[in-house]
Amino acid sequence: MSTRNFRQLIEAMPPARRQKVEKRFQESIAAMPLDALRKAREMTQLQLGQVLGVHQSEVSKIENRADICVSTLIEYVEALGGHLEIRAVFPDREVRISQFEDVNR
Repeated sequence: MSTRNFRQLIEAMPPARRQKVEKRFQESIAAMPLDALRKAREMTQLQLGQVLGVHQSEVSKIENRADICVSTLIEYVEALGGHLEIRAVFPDREVRISQFEDVNR
């Protein structure tokens, strides 16, 4: 039995199936826990800790907390090269909460 790489498998799919796979992929990367975000940004806990000025164990604690300070989350995301936006999502619209935009600046 011959093997094919993933790209070949995708190219062999009918267009509708490819769209479905792409949609599921986009949904999976649209929301992820902090540790998965860090890994997606190709950083180790040690590397992120060095950027944040904390030990690797502190990065682990941050990633495993269910409740985190907004300022800590802002620092974490910025250390990964991003910026944090906080939104309230309602059935009819989304609103960006702006009061946290100047935290740590």
